[in-house]
Amino acid sequence: MRTLWVNGTALEGGGKPIDVIDPATEKVIGQAGQGNAADVDFAVDAARSAFPTWRSTPASVRAALLHQAADRLRAEAETIATELTLETGRTMRKNLGYVDWSAQCFDYYAEIGRHHIGRVIPSPENSQLSLVLKAPLGVVACIVPWNYPLLLLSWKIAPALAAGNTVVIKPASYTPWTTLGLARIFDHLPPGVLNIVAGSGREVGEHLITHPDVRMIAFTGSTEVGQHLMRVAADDVKRLNLELGGKDPLIICADADLEAAARACVWGSFLNAGQVCTSVERVYIEAPVFDPVCERVAELSRELVIGPGIEPQTEVTPMIRAAERDDVLEQIRAAEAAGAQVLCGGKIPENHGQGFYLEPTVITGLAPDSTLMVEETFGPVCPLVSVADFDEAMQLANRSSYGLGATLFTSDAAKVHRYMREIEAGNVWVNDPLIDNLAGPFGGFKRSGLGRELGVEGFEAFTETKHIHWEIEGGIKSWWYPWS
Repeated sequence: MRTLWVNGTALEGGGKPIDVIDPATEKVIGQAGQGNAADVDFAVDAARSAFPTWRSTPASVRAALLHQAADRLRAEAETIATELTLETGRTMRKNLGYVDWSAQCFDYYAEIGRHHIGRVIPSPENSQLSLVLKAPLGVVACIVPWNYPLLLLSWKIAPALAAGNTVVIKPASYTPWTTLGLARIFDHLPPGVLNIVAGSGREVGEHLITHPDVRMIAFTGSTEVGQHLMRVAADDVKRLNLELGGKDPLIICADADLEAAARACVWGSFLNAGQVCTSVERVYIEAPVFDPVCERVAELSRELVIGPGIEPQTEVTPMIRAAERDDVLEQIRAAEAAGAQVLCGGKIPENHGQGFYLEPTVITGLAPDSTLMVEETFGPVCPLVSVADFDEAMQLANRSSYGLGATLFTSDAAKVHRYMREIEAGNVWVNDPLIDNLAGPFGGFKRSGLGRELGVEGFEAFTETKHIHWEIEGGIKSWWYPWS
């Protein structure tokens, strides 16, 4: 059994151990310790106690420790990628890339933290010095989802630690195994700087976010939970960084490279079985090319290999659990009942007796108020919609309460220029969806979240800003009371 990690030591936890399930086989691959409220108190107390020393540790020393974490991740890339594949179902080749990308994240923020500590600003008088300093917040609660448990954790803890904060990590209930195993990657950090407490959201998660010594909540997950976090954070005015749901549009113009656009639809819709916050979930295609694009997307989708992520030929992996698969199936059935047409997929594969598989589904004829067009699907579904022109596509793309990502396929620079300015999304792609950049901020508009991860913005999210005014020469000022 993998244990909790608190104050630099293994801790069994006061809760009943969690069975970890392989989505590809439905078999138990191991057990993870489960914490309770007392374990959260222990972890937060350890993080709070470690904070003054960690904050005062020279940035160069913190940077060296983060680089060491990156080296450890790379050294164990094969093992960690295998664990991620067994726990999440995602393909081994993608997980190898995500381990490396996570290591790069630690390297990147090690260097940001080394030098991004503030600036000198102009002062009104020669005898004065004005500074802007970036100060750490304190104890940060990092709550990560099950779809990318390592990568999205790295996006949080690398900048948080680089800035001088201490952290308490709560893994998703479906995927605690790999995260608890990361204790071996971070056991070189001073005790209490990084703590991991697995457990239910109801007990462990709720106690963590309401703890008075937690100064910030960094969360990736559903919009509904994000709304709850905002209400909870109001009592203590905790800092929030929320990456929430999405309903990302993709627009295909008639002047685009249609083969590239069709392949991008398939890639963006079915990566990780559609369980990506920035999955392509609404595709708007200009009417003159609607039929050929639909035909090609369906053709490509039928060719995809469904199977366990551990097998090298697999392209579409299982969903995380049966309940999540059933929710998506219910949305598909409701759309069909309302008149939509499934061009391919839409059912559980017949040749997979075990595992939470769902065929990649291409669907057309959806009503604008269909659940598949309005709410986040989080499954392998690609809805295709015909539009008259680019104007209509833009109008429909922005007609959503979400605004995480959006993609445009066109060869017209004027359309790109307008799209860049008018699309209501935090992550904007042209002719190449779902590409992130460590130096580029990631986050959403509207119900898709608050704040940004990655880039310098992702570092500053974990800091407070201080303005310091220093009168170097001292002396009495003419504007003080009593008047001179």
